Amino acid sequence: MFLLKAWRATAFGVYGYLNFTKNGFMEHSKKFRPEDMEISIEGKNCMVTGANSGIGYATAEGLASRGATVYMVCRNKEKGEAALSKIQSSTGNSNVHLEVCDLSSVSEIKSFATRFSSKDVPVHVLINNAGLLEQKRIITSEGYELNFAVNVLGTYAITESMLPLLEKAAPDARVITVSSGGMYTTPLTNDLQFSDENFDGVEQYARNKRVQVALTEKWAEMYKNKGIGFFSMHPGWAGTPGVANSLPSFEKKFSGKLRTSEEGADTVIWLALQPKEKLVSGAFYFDRAEAPKHLMFAGTRQSHTIIDSIMNTLHSMFTNV
Repeated sequence: MFLLKAWRATAFGVYGYLNFTKNGFMEHSKKFRPEDMEISIEGKNCMVTGANSGIGYATAEGLASRGATVYMVCRNKEKGEAALSKIQSSTGNSNVHLEVCDLSSVSEIKSFATRFSSKDVPVHVLINNAGLLEQKRIITSEGYELNFAVNVLGTYAITESMLPLLEKAAPDARVITVSSGGMYTTPLTNDLQFSDENFDGVEQYARNKRVQVALTEKWAEMYKNKGIGFFSMHPGWAGTPGVANSLPSFEKKFSGKLRTSEEGADTVIWLALQPKEKLVSGAFYFDRAEAPKHLMFAGTRQSHTIIDSIMNTLHSMFTNV
């Protein structure tokens, strides 16, 4: 097990350095088609979680600049209002709205969903961007480890809650979940809340991101006849406020080599704009192309067979609040 973990870490480090940095983006962008991004989505409703900074902000701004009606879901009202004002000003789009919700709380997500559903608007694009890497073990008021509560349970809860509104937008509806290349370092596990007494926030984050990729696969399979596409993606290594706060040594080590928030958001926006027939539901994307979900010899592929039991656990947590 130790050797396998060491291999995963080494393979991830090499693969990441070659592909996930700013240089990787510049190299991959040589194959990008500019016309893919020159698409108006006026009249479409897009919901972006964690939209007040970093990749979420860049995504919300990018969608607003292309005419979408954007709903920014943010935990902090003041930061959300400041971001909202900036986006409306920079894009000239007044159809940008703030929704306040703490995605670490299932009860808050449920009350938000009830409130939002009363608008009776179809949701064409749901972007699960809100994420957290907390180094210490913190337990939420509902009794869940905080990283898991935001990254996994929160993503599950808001996606399941929005399904009726996504169905209203079918066959053009899609859910895009911002995962991370960190998931390459770990298999799927039923130990969702990291029961080991030696808590490791970075490993827990990687586990959470692996769950998001497997959830996307499962949702694509479950709802393939509902007219909803499900996609996960990796934004690369971007220098966002979240990274600066959670991984200061990483940010310092890769100073000048990290992507901008806009470069990190590029594939999120691309996935929101493309005709669905060009995309593969359930797939994992990176730099506007389908990417592998597992590194060679990493021993993570077979772990996805436990996603059904994880789904059952999440469903139970969601319904029991």
